[in-house]
Amino acid sequence: MLPDASTLAPRIDHLLWLLIGLSGAIVLLVVALIIGFSIKYRRGSTAKRGQLPGWLARDVEIGWTAAIFFVAIFLFWFAATTETSQYEVPKDAMEVHVVAKQWMWKLEHPNGRREINALHIPVGVPVRLVMTSQDVIHSFFVPAFRIKQDVLPGRYTETWFQATRPGTYHLLCAEYCGTDHSQMTGGIVVMPRADYARWSEGTDDTGTLAQQGARLFQRLGCTGCHGNSARVRAPSLNGVYGRMQPMNDGGFRRADEQYLHDSIVRPQKDVVAGYQPVMPSYQGIASEGDIILLIAYLKSPDGGDVQ
Repeated sequence: MLPDASTLAPRIDHLLWLLIGLSGAIVLLVVALIIGFSIKYRRGSTAKRGQLPGWLARDVEIGWTAAIFFVAIFLFWFAATTETSQYEVPKDAMEVHVVAKQWMWKLEHPNGRREINALHIPVGVPVRLVMTSQDVIHSFFVPAFRIKQDVLPGRYTETWFQATRPGTYHLLCAEYCGTDHSQMTGGIVVMPRADYARWSEGTDDTGTLAQQGARLFQRLGCTGCHGNSARVRAPSLNGVYGRMQPMNDGGFRRADEQYLHDSIVRPQKDVVAGYQPVMPSYQGIASEGDIILLIAYLKSPDGGDVQ
């Protein structure tokens, strides 16, 4: 059996064993009935044969139909509550950005620490993964945590987990992604909090994701249109993350990670009300890693507050 190394793993295991136990009980019941009837009603036996009384046939039909219905409802409720809990990300979760590409995992911590095919995390701390792909569809799969989430090009998907025991656990790609798909592996290194604190202090001089994003924001010339003293009329990005943005088509969109990503690579898709669709696309200019930095900057308290 695989180790259960996250808070989600026991719930998934309970659901699995419930389904196995229920399926086994049904199989045993059916086999027992087949064997029992085969013996009782064998050729030459004196067992009474004939149709069941009408009331008995009706009651048996209603009874087993109702039993199956209530079992199905219970299984649906149990599975749904287990699965939907995975979408309730704790507010204090540590955010890690993941970029998948053929054939590696690139991971970035909020403090700017970067890893390839490895992720160091503290035990007992919820971790939110914000993921995208640079090329084709991949799937982030950690068997010991019982989590699997597809990673899509041009979109952000997310999942979260909370590790419960230190150790190193396999990270796999569970979606065929090309020639070296089987080599797209890595490890999740779960560390005691004190050890993780010492490990995370070994950051380089590039700064946090938000700080790197601020420098990239200026290097790409974003301040020329979105800066406070810009001559080109463009929407203000100060505090834009999480805000409801009115669109030219009359609707609204919340400025989440996906909206900010689309605004950078497909700016004509959703144009803010009152502005012309004049922003150029940065697709091919800014990589997925660059976009993660820009979004981290826009999500920070000082995001978009530039001259």
